[in-house]
Amino acid sequence: MERMTRPFGIPSSLRSPLSWMLVWVLLLSGGFALTHTPAFGQDDAAAEFGEPEPPGPAAMEPAADGAAAPAAGGGAPPASDQSLLAWTIESLGWGYVIVFLALSVTFVSLFVMNMLAARRDTLCPGDLIEEFGQRLAENDNQGAYDLAKSDESVLGQVLAAGLAKISRGYNKALEAMQEVGEEESMKLEHRLSYMALIGNLSPMIGLFGTVQGMISSFQVIATGGATPKPSDLAGGISTALFTTLVGLAVAIPAIAAYNILRNRVSRLMLEVGVESENLMSKFEDMTPKTGAR
Repeated sequence: MERMTRPFGIPSSLRSPLSWMLVWVLLLSGGFALTHTPAFGQDDAAAEFGEPEPPGPAAMEPAADGAAAPAAGGGAPPASDQSLLAWTIESLGWGYVIVFLALSVTFVSLFVMNMLAARRDTLCPGDLIEEFGQRLAENDNQGAYDLAKSDESVLGQVLAAGLAKISRGYNKALEAMQEVGEEESMKLEHRLSYMALIGNLSPMIGLFGTVQGMISSFQVIATGGATPKPSDLAGGISTALFTTLVGLAVAIPAIAAYNILRNRVSRLMLEVGVESENLMSKFEDMTPKTGAR
């Protein structure tokens, strides 16, 4: 009755988006079959002379309720229940997974270690500056030396080296402080350089995986004939893209953290040099003792 009263109306079975999508897929499939069938003239002739046409794989079979139901193999493929993590591991392969996981764990460990080492309390503590200056003002040089020697900060080691050489003159004390400062700075830079190494090495490994995945895909094209399976091509392309993605995901934070921590260490080491020279300026006019080493 609905079609008689409204000839151009849309049936209720085609009003849902899923029904429209099914009709659209069937239309596209029919158009593809028509444009890619070289012997369509022979098929029409065979139908005209009464030869039965064999049923196709997408033939519609009548359902129990009288509606047209798709035959076996003509329905939509089942949705994959594979998770993103499983897909990523499968695309990367266990070799790349282990390499990138090792780089990530190493980077996190180095980042935490350098963050703890680049603190002001570790390099240039304010309590040491105040107490050391107070003991020097009280002419307690031995107490100031013991205080600096027992302190584990970089400033404490620098001040202890300067007081140990103060008997040889102020210039010798400055040279000793500069040597210790450069040595401590080199230790910090050496530890930071491993973060830069991870930042430079990770995208190279990703590029290696990209080339390997593309070679794998082209090998499938070369050995698969005229129509290689898309799933076989997708394996190599997934390896290429995922290795690049994970390599950049490890490299970008590593390079950013390295530059930030390097600038922080340089600033704090400059502050160590300034504070140590200010504290030792009391001995600037001191003459070296005769026979002192």
